[in-house]
Amino acid sequence: MTKAKHYKFDGVYKMNSKFATINLIPGYKSANEKLVTIDNVEYRIWDPWTSKPCAAFEKGLKKFPLKKGFKMLYLGFASGKTGSFFSDIIGKEGVIYAVEISERVLREAIPMAERRGNIVCLLNDARRPELYENIILERIDCLYVDVASPDQVAITIENAQKFLKPGGFVMIAIKSQSIDATKKPRQVYKECLVELEKHFEILDKVELDPYEKFHLFVVMKKK
Repeated sequence: MTKAKHYKFDGVYKMNSKFATINLIPGYKSANEKLVTIDNVEYRIWDPWTSKPCAAFEKGLKKFPLKKGFKMLYLGFASGKTGSFFSDIIGKEGVIYAVEISERVLREAIPMAERRGNIVCLLNDARRPELYENIILERIDCLYVDVASPDQVAITIENAQKFLKPGGFVMIAIKSQSIDATKKPRQVYKECLVELEKHFEILDKVELDPYEKFHLFVVMKKK
C-alpha cells in the first residue's frame, strides 16, 4: 500500500518516488495533476518536469523556506501550476500576490485562484513594482521570482527592497538564456550570484537539468 511520508520541508510529502502536497480544496484539480487519497487525505502529485521547485527537490535542494501562513509575492505567475502547490503549503492563513504580465496567461489562472481563495492575481509588470505597491500593504515573508527577463536580478532586488521583510526569503529560478544567451550558463549564474550576494545570504542553490535546462534555482535570505 502506498503511504505518504512527510518530507523535510513544511507541507511537502513523498509517496513512493513522487513529491506531493495536501490538496487545499479536496476534489478540485488545479493543474491537471494526479490526485491520490490515502487515509482520507487527498494529495496532489507534484511533477518536477513542469514545476521548478519540485525539480529542485529532485536535484537535492536542502533549503525550502515556505511555511503555513506565509505571505508571499510571486513574480511570473503564468497559469499558476507551481503557484497552486505553494497555495497548498501556505494554507488558508497565507496569501500569494501573483504578478503576471500576460493577460491571456493570467486569465487561465483566475478560476483556480478564486477557487483556492488565497491567491490574489495582479496583471502587472514585475519591472514596475510601484504599480502594485498600493495593493501589497504588508511586508511579505517570501519572494518567488520566475520571470524571463535580462533584468531578472535587478527585478528581484527591487521587489525585495520594496516588499520583503527583514530576514525574509527569496527563491529565484535564474534563466541563463533569458539573461545572456551568448555566455555559458554557469558564467551567467556566477555573475548573477555576485550581484545577489550584495543584498542576500545564499542559503542553497541547485542546477535544474535535466528537468529545466539552463536554470539555477537559488534560495536566499534578505540581509
